[in-house]
Amino acid sequence: MLAGPTALLLGTVALAVGALALWQVFRPLAQGSKYYLIIFLAGVLPLVFLAYPADLPRWARPRRRHRRTDSTAGASTGDTTGTRPADSTGPSTASTRRADSTGPSTASTLPTVTDWLLAALTVAACLYPVLPFTIGTGGGGYNAFLDRQGLLAPADLVLGTVLLLLLLEACRRTTGWILPAVCLLFLGYGYYGGLLPQSWAVAHAGLDFRQLVDAFYNSDSGFYGTPLDVAASYIVLFTIYGAVLELSGAGRFFVELSAAAFRHSRTAAGRTAVASGFLLGTVSGSGAATTVSIGAVTWPLLRRAGYPPERAGGMLAAAGVGAILSPPTLGAAAFIIAEYLGVSYLQVLGWATVPTVLYYLGILLSVEIDARRSGVRPVVLDVGSPWRLLGRFGYHFASLIAIVVFLAVGVSATRAVVFAIVLTAALSWLDRTHRLTPARLVTALVTGVRGVLAVTAVCAAAGIITATTTKTGLGPQAAALLIGGAKAATTDPTLVLVLTALLAAVALSLLGLAVPVTASFVIGWVIVGPALLDLGVAAPAAAMFVFYFAVLSEVSPPTALAAVAAAAVTGGRLVPTMWQTLRYALPAYLTPIAFVITPAGLGLLGIGGVQQVALAAVVTALSVAVLAVAAGGWLPGVGPAGAPERVLGALGGVTLLWLEPVPVAVGVALAAVAAAGVLVRRGTSGRPRTPTEGRPQSSTEERL
Repeated sequence: MLAGPTALLLGTVALAVGALALWQVFRPLAQGSKYYLIIFLAGVLPLVFLAYPADLPRWARPRRRHRRTDSTAGASTGDTTGTRPADSTGPSTASTRRADSTGPSTASTLPTVTDWLLAALTVAACLYPVLPFTIGTGGGGYNAFLDRQGLLAPADLVLGTVLLLLLLEACRRTTGWILPAVCLLFLGYGYYGGLLPQSWAVAHAGLDFRQLVDAFYNSDSGFYGTPLDVAASYIVLFTIYGAVLELSGAGRFFVELSAAAFRHSRTAAGRTAVASGFLLGTVSGSGAATTVSIGAVTWPLLRRAGYPPERAGGMLAAAGVGAILSPPTLGAAAFIIAEYLGVSYLQVLGWATVPTVLYYLGILLSVEIDARRSGVRPVVLDVGSPWRLLGRFGYHFASLIAIVVFLAVGVSATRAVVFAIVLTAALSWLDRTHRLTPARLVTALVTGVRGVLAVTAVCAAAGIITATTTKTGLGPQAAALLIGGAKAATTDPTLVLVLTALLAAVALSLLGLAVPVTASFVIGWVIVGPALLDLGVAAPAAAMFVFYFAVLSEVSPPTALAAVAAAAVTGGRLVPTMWQTLRYALPAYLTPIAFVITPAGLGLLGIGGVQQVALAAVVTALSVAVLAVAAGGWLPGVGPAGAPERVLGALGGVTLLWLEPVPVAVGVALAAVAAAGVLVRRGTSGRPRTPTEGRPQSSTEERL
């Protein structure tokens, strides 16, 4: 953790940036939103070089100064993309930074001279467009800079190139090598694409380096495009809100409430972990961060109940990743959806509601199945009545409800979250130990801004991808290739759509293995989005499809960042933990496909009237249940399922996702045959005994 004057400087700058973000909500800068983005980036990006170590190879490392400190890093509630940073449990490395995205490293290493020079150079490159000084034929202030769009002066070109390189280095420090490599790949495509044979679908006329820098530095689709606008206008406010809510005691209350609600259940430990993941997700919006938070509290419960570390880790990771899918504070990509589609954030929340319920339904069913199949021990939780907890601390829900209410009455998302911050701060005085005094409010503001450092670097760098795609026309070309690949296998329009969706799902899953959620969504939207739209898929369905598969990168082997965080908490083996996570999150991989392969799938997004929504939700819930039984190998209330029943159940569950009468009827029939097979198996083998049956009750219960 940084200490001394460096920490004071970072805190002061972060406080100023947070204050500016709040001020901008009610008194926008007269020069316009792009001017604000320039100032915001100039305040945030230099902090990355001071807060995140370079992690260079040993031979290339300059000598560092070290200072011992007994303090611990403040928890960050921020991204992102996925992209908001989980509590660090050790030194930050290129392989762990994405999973451990709670923000800056907790190591006590002070910035080097090189770090300070990079920070100073970043300030100069970021502020250059607004400085009134003339530099040769460049400079001269903001309006003069805009007037040179398409005709950059030498100084514009030099500083634009410098900022490009600094953003790549900032991304490398915060997310590892992959995202900078992807950005360089797009940069190389923009520069060398004109040399490709013009008969190739992805060839273009060619761009020189000056045109590329102009697109990045002096256009509305580059560094200062929609992704950075979302980070500076929405995400920073929600990370501040999360920090305020956490400091007010909400996180502890949500875990205690979950434990109290299920204290008499045989599966209390598992249910508590899942419910805590959902409730804490409303605060965090980060999969890995939520996994670490709930794991620190609920892993002792799960261990006492008899869960192996790998299975417990899979449950924690799957529950934690639901944080990015859970209203009212979805991951950063959800705000980008609202901006790209020109809809309110409330609409995006509405689209996410039913899929979120189905996701956690699948996890809860898996928990119940595991408890019966594995003979999990009951654990008695020494907690009070949930009603007493609600009566004393239920006010923590007030700000979450207020956000939705404000959005419903037409208040902008930015103002709604600021009002929620004020409400949380006021209500915190009801709890003597968590009162948000002015000093603690300053801490929350600084923590919130520190939590957005990584996502800001990612969002600004995403401008390299979006600007290159826009200038070269890569989006439509890639869409044509994707559709062409599907049409090479079949000419049936329905099957073409299905194959395109499957190819897109695979592509997005592979992309998500390498880059954070926010960047994965941006790239996926410009490449995969046009393909789905060209095949007649509704824009909300296409956007949510890309969003879900971008989010699922956090539970997808071989990276599975949330699983990495869970394994660190439980001490379980990493690869088995990843596969357990995949099993718990299985419905989330299949449900998004239902969005796009049939018009009835729009009902899962709350579109199409009450009857369509209800029918889609019920049928998909049945699909999730059947798939959970097939994956878990146990039919609750009956007994174990053999391989034939599991295969039939899996086929039935997948078929049900095709929300049309005939496939639904076939899926129900297959599920019924599978259930009948389990009943027959039980009848021929006798009543199954779980591993805990026949033991004295006193030996199977443990008290926490």
